[in-house]
Amino acid sequence: MCSLSFFFLFLFSTLFFILGIYYLMIDYSLFIEWELFSLNSSMVVMTFIIDWMSLVFMSFVMYISSLVIYYSNDYMHNEKNINRFIMIVLMFILSMAFLIISPNLISILLGWDGLGLVSYCLVIYYQNVKSYNAGMLTALSNRIGDVAILISIPWMLNFGSWNYIYYYYFISDSFEMKIITLLIILAAMTKSAQIPFSSWLPAAMAAPTPVSALVHSSTLVTAGVYLLIRFNPMLMVYDFGWYILFIGCLTMFMSGLGANFEFDLKKIIALSTLSQLGLMMSILSMGYSDLAFFHLLTHALFKALLFMCAGSMIHNLRDSQDIRFMGSIIHFMPLTSICFNVSSLCLCGMPFLAGFYSKDLILEIVCLSWVNFFIFFLYFFSTGLTASYSFRLFYYSMSGDNNYYSSYSFNDSSYFISFGMIGLLIVAVFGGSLLSWLIFPVPYLVVLPWYLKFLTLLTIILGSYFGYVISDFIYSYELFSLNFLSFVMFTGSMWFMPFLSTNYVSYLPLSFGYYSLKSFDSGWGELLGGQGLYSFFVYLINYIQSLYDSNFKVYLLTFVFWMFILFVLFFLYLNSLLCSV
Repeated sequence: MCSLSFFFLFLFSTLFFILGIYYLMIDYSLFIEWELFSLNSSMVVMTFIIDWMSLVFMSFVMYISSLVIYYSNDYMHNEKNINRFIMIVLMFILSMAFLIISPNLISILLGWDGLGLVSYCLVIYYQNVKSYNAGMLTALSNRIGDVAILISIPWMLNFGSWNYIYYYYFISDSFEMKIITLLIILAAMTKSAQIPFSSWLPAAMAAPTPVSALVHSSTLVTAGVYLLIRFNPMLMVYDFGWYILFIGCLTMFMSGLGANFEFDLKKIIALSTLSQLGLMMSILSMGYSDLAFFHLLTHALFKALLFMCAGSMIHNLRDSQDIRFMGSIIHFMPLTSICFNVSSLCLCGMPFLAGFYSKDLILEIVCLSWVNFFIFFLYFFSTGLTASYSFRLFYYSMSGDNNYYSSYSFNDSSYFISFGMIGLLIVAVFGGSLLSWLIFPVPYLVVLPWYLKFLTLLTIILGSYFGYVISDFIYSYELFSLNFLSFVMFTGSMWFMPFLSTNYVSYLPLSFGYYSLKSFDSGWGELLGGQGLYSFFVYLINYIQSLYDSNFKVYLLTFVFWMFILFVLFFLYLNSLLCSV
């Protein structure tokens, strides 16, 4: 089933990419309306939008998915129900495709909810307590966004249709559309894990690594950014951009800082995804939706490759994810190391790789835009932190001695894993330049002073040095003060966000439930409800039985008393009959 799914997904990816480039060249958009049924002159219509943006994004999703499924053939070879795993992944891809081509809030909700439900199934795939907790956090955090879209659906009824794309130019003074835009921003923030909903994204690393490669590159987390790209005219009309800019920059800064103090390989890459999502959100808020979409595509290519390389390392190290156990992997796994370092350099924005074309352009646009010093500082400092944790990852995994078991040997022998990585390596190197020529046929000319032009490169170099300094830290109470260790705990735990979004949110409802159970169900409810009545009647029956058993005269007296009452009632009845006659 893996090979068949790989073949069809790759075929559709190629077809959609060619069609997307053709639509881009001729500037063509296609609306398809399919009438499902008609009832009392009311039509239920399914609408799809086929334009260059949806086609290119779908081709990227399917290309990455095809290689991830091929890669899973070896990574999940011990899985007894591999076909079930592939089916769940295909449902995930179908939900994302449904979301991409929908200009209608109803059909968007179907794809959006599909992503949320299937992601829960994938996060709890390895069935243990940690996976279950991560799955619940993921599902409930995303549920907030689902509810926001559900609320926006009845608000859209004020316009007569759920196709928001028809009302771009009739919204300047509409209060209803303002509310809908706010709800869509809330939904996008939950799905793309912006502050304060960021804690679910590293927790979702409990899923198998092929799923992480798919989720963090082109599907689940990018759904919020893609939805805001579609709603971009409304963001600009109502001037909500400043809020998204602030939240996006804070998310970028928080995740970049946290990744420098993390030792779990997958969580470091997950935090780097969070940082890039903050970058996409913030540049989108300035009105550069094409640029945000461009970075979304380039990021999908190198982030999927980064996760595949991480999965290859974890697979060979018998599921060990701690980077402190790694070292000198380049001698054992040269191909994985090459792919890993190329994707890390793409992430940093190294010139002429995929990440450079979008990231450098974004930073130059920020230099050219009217932003304050705080936003400017957060942008460049967060870019430096990206280079910092990438270099730290290189330092721990590639240099020094191997810290795994001395008698253990591993290599790059897997064909399926190597094929998946090479397939993404080619597009990670050449994809950025190709996309930049296609999406921006007339290049952006950003004229800046030389010190601002070189600031991006300088930021990467200084960030790499900072990563080297952090890598040499020895965390011990003898060397550092308690204040510094508290700072490391604060930044390494994402500003305590996982605790705030789990312990403090769930403590009050759970404690209320416990006390209500104790007081009502197990307390007064027992005494006054069914259990209390049962006890009372049992006591009454036993008491009357004891009276009967203790004295036969009491029994006879009771019998005579009841017979007397029956005779009295009988005579009263006869008397009433005679009177009526």
